[in-house]
Amino acid sequence: MFVVPTVDLGPYLDGDPADRPRTAIALDYACRTVGFVQVVGHGVRPRSVARLTEALDAFFALPAETKRDLVVTDGTNRGYSPPRSESLSRSLGLERARMNDFFEAFNVGTAADGPPDGGDGNVWPDLPGFREAVERWVHEARRVAGALTTALGDALGDREALRRLARNPVEVLRLNHYALAEQDLPDDADLTGMGEHTDYGLVTVLWADRVAGLQVLHDGTWHDVVPDEGALLVNLGDLTARLTGDRWRSTLHRVRPPIENGRVRRRRSAAFFHDGDPDAVVETLPLAGARPYPPTTVAAHLAAKLGGSREGALTAGAEREAARVQEAAR
Repeated sequence: MFVVPTVDLGPYLDGDPADRPRTAIALDYACRTVGFVQVVGHGVRPRSVARLTEALDAFFALPAETKRDLVVTDGTNRGYSPPRSESLSRSLGLERARMNDFFEAFNVGTAADGPPDGGDGNVWPDLPGFREAVERWVHEARRVAGALTTALGDALGDREALRRLARNPVEVLRLNHYALAEQDLPDDADLTGMGEHTDYGLVTVLWADRVAGLQVLHDGTWHDVVPDEGALLVNLGDLTARLTGDRWRSTLHRVRPPIENGRVRRRRSAAFFHDGDPDAVVETLPLAGARPYPPTTVAAHLAAKLGGSREGALTAGAEREAARVQEAAR
């Protein structure tokens, strides 16, 4: 039976440091077997979650023309992404015969991958309390990601393995809304909330509401994943797969339309991507059984992936992940 392992991150935050080896061992097992983890003991208060979801709901309820004023066109991964403006499967180098993904999103990030003229490039809607709630969530997610990178390093026998790649990292928070209004659908509707893809960086910290839709590819089969009450979901990205030579693979996942009794349900999530320093060179560690990847910089890797998902250019160099998707489709 498919199960997403649960790991207590508390010993790397406010818990007993003597329990850290147990957490590191549990993380290694989860990363080797599934690549998705349910994280508890993260210390994020329910009030922070409530403020985030209130802000998310307020933003996506804005009129379409108001949201479109926040589309950023300078190439930075910021601002509003309208429905059907992206196709995540192309980031794997795959062309799928279907319409683009129907989710809409709003992104904020750090100056590490901001515009060439400086700053973080963030744009903000004129919504009371929105910026404060989002920035508070970024603070919380960054704290969790920092503890995770330390614990993952311990699991590899080198505490600095991930941290040395992320002294001033690219970090992006993406608020996602699966934007089709609740509606009746024909039985043969072929809709894609978010196409199959891997995340691009080191580690992703995900809050998601408890509505079905997220699916993880494991042993050639797509499995539904719904977070436990109060848990955060964590998954690994391509840069960690490169670093470990696929000892820990980046997790292929997708979002299928949350349809119940013939109707689409609204679904929301907030993904915090911890992606590493732009100029950091990622090379495969000398781990037993590692399958080396060619070295790449974080910036070059992210640019290729974003070019695939947003600009329609099929990403080169994602053959291993694409092969897994194609095998599952047979």
